[in-house]
Amino acid sequence: MKKILIVDDEPNVHYSFRKILPREYRILSAQTSEEALALVRRQAPDLVIMDIRMPGMGGLQALREMRELDPEMFVIIMTAYGTMQTAIEAMKLGAYEYILKPFDVPRMQEMVDRALEARDLMRTKAVQASAAKEGRGEETIIGTSPAMQEVFKTIGQIADKDVTVLIRGESGTGKELVARAIYQNSKRAARPFVTVNCAAIPDTLLESELFGYEKGAFTGATERRIGRFEQANGGTIFLDEIGDMSFSTQNKVLRVIEEGEFNRLGGKELIRVDVRLIVATNQDLERAIREGRFREDLYYRLNVISIHLPPLKERREDIPELVEHFLERFRRELRRKVTGASEAAMKKVLAYSWPGNVRELENAVKRAVIFCKGDTLRPEDLRIPGEERAAAPPADVPAEAVLDRILDQMILGREQGELIPAMERLLIVKALERTRGNQLMAARILGMNRNTLRKRIREYGIATETRIVKKGGPGPKAA
Repeated sequence: MKKILIVDDEPNVHYSFRKILPREYRILSAQTSEEALALVRRQAPDLVIMDIRMPGMGGLQALREMRELDPEMFVIIMTAYGTMQTAIEAMKLGAYEYILKPFDVPRMQEMVDRALEARDLMRTKAVQASAAKEGRGEETIIGTSPAMQEVFKTIGQIADKDVTVLIRGESGTGKELVARAIYQNSKRAARPFVTVNCAAIPDTLLESELFGYEKGAFTGATERRIGRFEQANGGTIFLDEIGDMSFSTQNKVLRVIEEGEFNRLGGKELIRVDVRLIVATNQDLERAIREGRFREDLYYRLNVISIHLPPLKERREDIPELVEHFLERFRRELRRKVTGASEAAMKKVLAYSWPGNVRELENAVKRAVIFCKGDTLRPEDLRIPGEERAAAPPADVPAEAVLDRILDQMILGREQGELIPAMERLLIVKALERTRGNQLMAARILGMNRNTLRKRIREYGIATETRIVKKGGPGPKAA
């Protein structure tokens, strides 16, 4: 829930804002600049709407101090005494907007909406820029699809809030990359980031890995060992595949969350830690709870903020960009001259279902770069395992028979010369359905350029049929 701080010494102003702003916003109130600054420190509001004339510290000085606390703070200044110099001074200090009292309600509502949208966009760009700055290519999150933009937006909104995050998604969707992006944009970014893959460590060893052990705790424990939670003290710990954790280890993790303390194996000393916890799973934790494999109380502690990473098959519009990214990365790493992928190669990539998600695509592109004999990736360079899983007609039905059936249905009731346009229109509609309205991808599937596709869309009146373009759920707007 977004937080809006109203700063004004008139109670009726606070009442008015509670009436005109949507209920999905949490309204905070302050009647002095000093109260406002205290709330900014404690609550980190998404937007401040402040009168410039306040008892005690004035609004301009409060604006200056707010921007020192948070250089990206969005502030709308209000005043009943508007002068050009005051407006200029407020904007120079970083105010987002300046409005005179009494204000027009629709204009104020529009201003609030624009400010919050700009704040979200700025946070999204900060997340993307932070990911792009990472030295290792695998640390970059790629995706312009609406689903991934929503992920970026959520990261921006919660990264600097010290809350537990649960990341859900199939294997290979990039859950660790999201965890790293949250960490990189958090207040703990200068502190340790410790990762533990719970599925990769035998259950008998996971507890000692997480919490450490004392000398003599078990056979072979010849010296004290510090666990991962202690290593992460002051920073962030990422527990991947937490659904594979045993009940006994879940108990100790719950204790750390609730009390911030634990004992090493074989030890009596109480170890206190201050860590932010990010966890991930590819399992249905609700089902695991019903089956008695996962603690319900731990689940509720972990599920404060939940981020869902969609499988690659649900964001196909990101595939061309991912391919380009991996081509560039492996071209440098492997010192190859491959500069791009042919249309035929891209069609092959787009036709495959990618059950292993981004990780499988990454490995396929890497192999293709190794085997490519020229400077352009060809279909034969892409050795996709299990290609039979790609979308295709049933093997026992000849393609000619399918086409005959379609022709029989379409010929009925049509005049001479109408069949080919009708077939072409159907193909365009189906391509747009498959790509959720992404015209660039649809053009690639159809083997035509985007300008030709746009022309056909206008000719056949497809652009007006929004139900067709949007079939299958929300997707990117047609370019």
